[in-house]
Amino acid sequence: MPFIDPEVIAKAKKIDLFTYLENYEPQELVHFSGNVYCTKTHDSLKISNGKWCWHSRGIGGRSALDYLIKVRDMNFTEAVEQITGRTAATPPVFSTHATQKKEFVLPIASFEPNKMIDYLARRGIGYEIIRFCMDTGRLYESYPYRNAVFVGRDENGTARYAAMRGAKFMGEATGSDKRYAFNIPSEQPSDTLHLFESPIDLLSYATLMNLSKQYWRQDNLLSLSGVYQPKENAKETTTPAALERFLQNNSNIRKIVLRFDNDETGRLAEQTIKAVLPDSYEIISKSPPSGKDYNDYLCERLKLHRTQSKKRNNAR
Repeated sequence: MPFIDPEVIAKAKKIDLFTYLENYEPQELVHFSGNVYCTKTHDSLKISNGKWCWHSRGIGGRSALDYLIKVRDMNFTEAVEQITGRTAATPPVFSTHATQKKEFVLPIASFEPNKMIDYLARRGIGYEIIRFCMDTGRLYESYPYRNAVFVGRDENGTARYAAMRGAKFMGEATGSDKRYAFNIPSEQPSDTLHLFESPIDLLSYATLMNLSKQYWRQDNLLSLSGVYQPKENAKETTTPAALERFLQNNSNIRKIVLRFDNDETGRLAEQTIKAVLPDSYEIISKSPPSGKDYNDYLCERLKLHRTQSKKRNNAR
């Protein structure tokens, strides 16, 4: 590999993806929702808060350099040269958008949650579970888009996070704090915590517990609200924000059950969480017996139409 001055590499690494696209490929930058952007070429590649994640491939990073290598398939030298060549010709204007903290704003609530209830029912979620979440302020239907809104609250009951899901939409409310991701605590004290990638999977597991005649609130349930993407450098990898906060506030937790997707990304997340958490926790991996995720498995159990189920899961 040709020699590249370390200072040049350092400068290239400082350019985040949002700044790079905004300055040099604005036609590729598409506003998704709130402070989230995606690219015109890959609508599942989301850019937010100085980071980017290509959800359909389970890869991500922070810099434009990461993007050019992992997404554009450039080698390291080509990627550095492209960035430094463009910045030399036209110095970038750094936007504060990617790192600016946004005020948290909950979507407006709909008066009639019929569309949301129908959407969740078609994904197999039990009505008892839906009603509990609505009654406790964890779930409602947005207006005018009629999406399901999954709310996460702090210790004082103040909403701090909201994930929005619909048949053709997935996003987060502006200013959402992932430390307060959607969760349902156990009714009685429990030392067990079940982890999920999404609120839909969490509710699917709760429904499966009901189907098996088991009490679905016997343990703590927590969604990470998205794929946990470890860093390439294991030493820089940290515990997911939602998990770290939950463990800090629930010192009685001793057992953690990882109920992630049946794919390479899910298995990598399992391995990383096992590596970053202290040995004092008993950590068990329990992916669904079949299907991509727990909603897939629930739909199989209920014999819902597989084509419809697959389309819904692609909209996650």
